[in-house]
Amino acid sequence: MKKYIFVTGGVCSSLGKGIAASSLGSLLECRGLRIRMIKIDPYINVDAGTMSPYQHGEVYVTDDGAETDLDLGNYARFTNSPLSREHSITTGQVYQSVITKEREGRYLGRTVQVIPHITDEIKQRIFRIGEAQDADVTLIEVGGTVGDIESIPFLEAARQFSHDVGKKNVVFIHLTLVPEVTGGEMKTKPTQHSVKQLLEIGIVPDILLCRSTKPLEESMRSKIALFTNVDDEAVISAHDAGSTIYEVPLNYHAEGLDDIAVAKLGIETRPIDLSEWEKVVNTIIGARHTVRIALVGKYIDLHDTYKSVHEALYHGGIANTVKVDIIKIDAEELEKTEDLDSLMEGIHGILIPGGFGQRGITGMVKAARYARQNALPCFGICLGLQVMVIEYSRNVLEIEDADSSEFSPDGKNSVVSLLEEQVDVTHYGGTMRLGRSETRLKAGTMIRDIYGEETIFERHRHRYEVSNRFRPLLEEKGLIISGVTPDEALVESIQWPDHPWGIGVQYHPEFQSKPIKAHPLFTSFIAAADEVRGRG
Repeated sequence: MKKYIFVTGGVCSSLGKGIAASSLGSLLECRGLRIRMIKIDPYINVDAGTMSPYQHGEVYVTDDGAETDLDLGNYARFTNSPLSREHSITTGQVYQSVITKEREGRYLGRTVQVIPHITDEIKQRIFRIGEAQDADVTLIEVGGTVGDIESIPFLEAARQFSHDVGKKNVVFIHLTLVPEVTGGEMKTKPTQHSVKQLLEIGIVPDILLCRSTKPLEESMRSKIALFTNVDDEAVISAHDAGSTIYEVPLNYHAEGLDDIAVAKLGIETRPIDLSEWEKVVNTIIGARHTVRIALVGKYIDLHDTYKSVHEALYHGGIANTVKVDIIKIDAEELEKTEDLDSLMEGIHGILIPGGFGQRGITGMVKAARYARQNALPCFGICLGLQVMVIEYSRNVLEIEDADSSEFSPDGKNSVVSLLEEQVDVTHYGGTMRLGRSETRLKAGTMIRDIYGEETIFERHRHRYEVSNRFRPLLEEKGLIISGVTPDEALVESIQWPDHPWGIGVQYHPEFQSKPIKAHPLFTSFIAAADEVRGRG
């Protein structure tokens, strides 16, 4: 029988359910089990594609082009679970499906209700993933917190799920907060109330993950167990990691989380092998020195906006045994700055990430020009590539009004322009160039040497491309078109000539980077930045 683990949260949001679920998933994989990861998001949006980065952080894109919550990025970094649009479930998807079936008459005239129709739809979506032949355990993270009105149908579905497949095949893990008040005293009352709310719904937690700034004392663990009716050993101290979030799997194993989970599910596994995680953590702790990377973006106030980019940079540091210090630079503020030498002092590389809209573009162009003229490693991703092309066109081709048609719709020199199939699009959700596609890398280019192969597959999320009208002139003036689509119709990567490391890519390599296996572009970029650091 297939096994299922539901991860819920209480007290407040952003406690780290995604990291917790991912870490447990990685521990189960280290014991030889094959896992699946599912994220449930209670918002009514069909997916995360139209949400502001300030509202919801980054949009993580899967191979099949699904625009999902950033927690799927955590799943990808910590585990080997396959991820697709089916692994992301939202209220919008569920209700849209049920209403469509009702309009088609598939409920045979019955009154359509939350129970059983909505809850059945939720359970069926979980079953489709969990009953796969090569899946042993499926972990389902329920977004939001217990008590949120939006989460109630999903929690009710989870309760029914345990009844449907048998309690011995389901484990409920509840993540709560043990806050620290004035004087350093830790309080258990929020956890008690959160578990009480969960019990009122009909779900009895098997394991509690207690988030705190420091490890729980045994007396506090016993107190929580007494008031929540959870076994003492199943009250897990989920205290803050020391040097890196990649310590979390090791911390959870030390607390016995995976031992308890497999015991409650009645699974026999091979002895756990944590050597890869230990190597990652030891490499971070033993880093030789620090490389400073300026991330020039337009959403820098919220860390989660560029979550995958941040983590991929850290992965590049792990691969080079160096620590990466990310210096966030607001592109709008950069527009007002004339003294870039002072601003960039001590910076060893510049990364310009993806994004949408005109705000901050002038600042990004200034950053690209500075990197090109000062031989500073520069990595442009998606919008970052387009910025590099705009800068090159203005300052090398001397086309002063070179721009993107996204920013200057009536401009005469749009070196970046809208895809032909996007011209009449009025509904923006899921309408971009999305997901995995093929790129051919040209022989003799830096990026071909970095990948070590001609054909690669990466994920996209964009509407605008380098204009083919300007490609001949760009190449004539030295810009290297280093990667194209198989039909050579679209530019996928560019390289600055006579520059130690100036690469732009139209896709998002950060989505395929892992701490255990850094993406080759990030590994090479950090290595180039480390050379700059070494030169002083």
